[in-house]
Amino acid sequence: MPTVRPPAVAGMFYPAEPRQLAHDVQQLLAGARAHDLVPKALIAPHAGYIYSGAIAATAYATLRPIASRIRRVVLLGPTHRVAVRGLALPGADAFDTPLGRVMLDTAAASAIAHLPQVSVSAQAHALEHSLEVQLPFLQSVLSDFTLLPLAVGMATAEEVAEVLEIVWGGEETLIVISSDLSHYLPYSIAQRVDNETAQSILKLRQPIAHDQACGGTPVNGLIVAAQRHHLTPHLLDLRNSGDTAGSRDQVVGYASFAFTEEERRP
Repeated sequence: MPTVRPPAVAGMFYPAEPRQLAHDVQQLLAGARAHDLVPKALIAPHAGYIYSGAIAATAYATLRPIASRIRRVVLLGPTHRVAVRGLALPGADAFDTPLGRVMLDTAAASAIAHLPQVSVSAQAHALEHSLEVQLPFLQSVLSDFTLLPLAVGMATAEEVAEVLEIVWGGEETLIVISSDLSHYLPYSIAQRVDNETAQSILKLRQPIAHDQACGGTPVNGLIVAAQRHHLTPHLLDLRNSGDTAGSRDQVVGYASFAFTEEERRP
């Protein structure tokens, strides 16, 4: 019997009922602004869908033209509940969501398991929402893919980039970094802070601190990898919870980015 990580935040961050969830995700994707890009990597937020779903959908909508070629998703997100040194694999064979089962890429997990910064921690993944909330979007856009989920704790940008390098792959591999931006600032201050963070990412300038982005560590690792692979970042959407479904007294910032490869000239 496969070891399966069940959904932890269905019914809280997104609907638990499969038809409702499928409907909501499709509605969010349908409302996403179109961008003519071919991403190798995405950064997407991970709050409840009522708050950040529309911003995340802007990232995932870019995958539609290339969905058939993507066979593996490398998904990195910060740990919110369990302290981890480095990057943690879940030690599972599959992740379940209300939309079905996603099989994990055990070969990719084995390929990075020897690294000193990589460990196995089912506990780090058990209640972690930063990875889980991305899955219904991936399941709704992609047809058939395996997943390499990594919960990122205390690590350097180089340690994250080293992992990404091993599993970088070709056009069949998509990298997704799960991160929100600033937390609990007044609306106008959050807009300024988040815009500065977005500009740093667009200029591939790190470090991005944790008060700028809760997924700063995996974002920093992606920036290092993007420099090496000559990826170009594009800002797709930048808003906060005061724009979507919350008070403007204390907001959480959200952004979506796509990183594209340089066009190869004949």
